[in-house]
Amino acid sequence: MRRSEIKDHLLETALRLFDEHGYHATGIDLIVAESGVAKTTLYRHFETKEDLIVAALNRRDDADRREMRDFVDTRAVDPVDRILATFDFLELWFKDKEFRGCGFMAAAGEHKNTFDPVFRAVEMHKRLALAYFEELAHAARFCDPQRVASEINLLQEGATAVAQITRSVEPAIQAKRMATSLIGTMERN
Repeated sequence: MRRSEIKDHLLETALRLFDEHGYHATGIDLIVAESGVAKTTLYRHFETKEDLIVAALNRRDDADRREMRDFVDTRAVDPVDRILATFDFLELWFKDKEFRGCGFMAAAGEHKNTFDPVFRAVEMHKRLALAYFEELAHAARFCDPQRVASEINLLQEGATAVAQITRSVEPAIQAKRMATSLIGTMERN
């Protein structure tokens, strides 16, 4: 494998193991064993386990946001419908047999110090998700796009937390109904 392929393979292996076992419980030895990559090679790519976690979270952030954006782009043209399509994306995610909840929230739960690079990577992901909702709210010409984005984000986060426990798509469906009602009360330019 080329250097970039090895790094990709390590990140994918680490993401899978972090999802399955948690961030603290997943040791470097397990990642090395599962990836088939030598420990020295892993440390050539990532100086610390924390560096590996941050890189894995950044990869997931890029993939998750791109996946939602692509989904919304193919599902809706109308700006308000695009906001609501984000809940259809959640429903699809909750149906996935691999769904275990939000890996970013799990990482923040295990790395509670707000100065921790892992916590900061999670915070950045959440800010970028909120920025996307604000972009959608601006496109829909809401008078207060920040408020719309904030409330949509809260519905999304809440639905994800409930779905993690219930292993049901119902939280996405219910959150979409709530978002529809919320949007109906918001003024538009």
